[in-house]
Parts: sequence; structure tokens; C-alpha cells
Amino acid sequence: MLQQALDFQNESDALYDLLKPLGEEDFERKTLFKDWTINDILQHLHIFNYAAYLSLTDEDAILKFLADLKAGREVGETLLTFTDKRLNGLKGRALLAEWRDYYTGMVPAFRDADPKKRLKWAGPDMSVLSSITARLMETWSHAQAIYDLLGVARQEQDHVKNVVVIGNNTFGWTFVNRGEEVPEDKPCLRLTAPSGEVWEFNEPSEDNCIEGSAAEFSQVVTQTRNIADTDLTVVGETATKWMAVAQCFAGPPQDPPAAGTRHIQT
Repeated sequence: MLQQALDFQNESDALYDLLKPLGEEDFERKTLFKDWTINDILQHLHIFNYAAYLSLTDEDAILKFLADLKAGREVGETLLTFTDKRLNGLKGRALLAEWRDYYTGMVPAFRDADPKKRLKWAGPDMSVLSSITARLMETWSHAQAIYDLLGVARQEQDHVKNVVVIGNNTFGWTFVNRGEEVPEDKPCLRLTAPSGEVWEFNEPSEDNCIEGSAAEFSQVVTQTRNIADTDLTVVGETATKWMAVAQCFAGPPQDPPAAGTRHIQT
């Protein structure tokens, strides 16, 4: 049984519970993430859940989907436009229901799949484990904008460790993606889980270390918060440089939000 598939469902269920009371008009409210609306975020999560499931079940179909996505980008089609067209303009509570039905339906297939099986994707092939963990990470990170918009402090769970692991594993990617040399002295991590457990990664060091909340570290590596808007303790040149530009997701290099621009709205 692949625990990450259950973690993905738990995180998705938490977001569904947050959105369930909303009225139709609420889904067009703009978040602090690039002015994306709740509809935009839900469409994005749904279409890439769909793509992830295709990658597991139908190689020809996922290759066609990725080719269509690339072709759209080449003629200037935005990701939001592509997604809206693929979903035939599905929005609001109907989108919420379809997104929920789809993610709950795909979980058993990932839960019972061989975690090492290779799947086609936009970049290098991914394992089943990496694919469903990426869906968890993306759901967790994009949901932050909705929690912020609705003025709700998320009740974190220890499955945020999956995001921490992705963030730690992409230390080198952050620099490679920016055309920079990867520092040899990977910082140590001492992070406190929502449960209070302490998670430690990499070689211990007092001179090159990041310490504090696991959830806040995850916010930084997913670029949902600027490091200045967290209580993380960052010591050392490499740790400071990493946290200033950390990026755990694929795609061209992006800078984190400016300090003070992503926050819980009141």
C-alpha cells in the first residue's frame, strides 16, 4: 500500500471541506497567487490530477495530453486558458464536485500500484511514488492561497513531511535550474513536525543549518511564502542563498513572492 496516495487524499479532503460551504460566487474571488481565482486553482489541480492518472493508466493518452499542452504554449496559450478549454469551462460547485469525485477515484489505483513503476511526464519519466507525491505537494501548495484568501490557518498534519522531503531533495535542482553551480555543503535541516516530532536531514552542522517549523520550510520551498515571512532560523551562506530562491517544483526558475505579499487575509 502506497501511503502517499492516502496522504494525497487526506490533503485533498481537507481542501474540499474548506470549500464545501462556499457559494457559487465565492469561486471567482481572487487569491494573492498571481490573482488566480479559486476556480483557477481548482481547475489547475483537477487537470493535473487527470494527467497524473493518465500517466498511470494510458501511456498514449498522456503523451497526447502533453503534446497538446506543449503545442498550446508554442502559440502563446496560457496554462489557465488551456485548462479552461480542456474542462469546457467547468467552474464553481460543479467543478468542486467533479474534482472531488476524480481524486477519490484515482487514489486506489495509485495506492495499489508498484511505487517504482516509471511513468511518462513532461520532463524525465517519474516513478509512481514521485507522481502521487507531486500531486500531494501541488495540492498542499496551491491550497495555501485559498486558505489565505478565506482567512483560515490550516491545521497541518505530519504528511507535510512529503513536501519537506521533496524540498530537501531538490536542493541541487534549485541551483541547476538557475544555471548556477550547486554548493557542496548542503545545509542540515532540523524541523519540527505538526505533531511536535523533530525531523533531521543531511549532515549535522551548527554553521549551515535551517531550523524551525516543517510547514514553514515547506511554504518556502513551494514559494507560497517569502523566507522573511517565516520564523525559520537560517544560519550560513549556503542555507541563506538556498532559502532566498528555493524551488521544489519543475519548470523555469521562478522567484519567491516578495516579502509581505503572501499572507492570511483578514
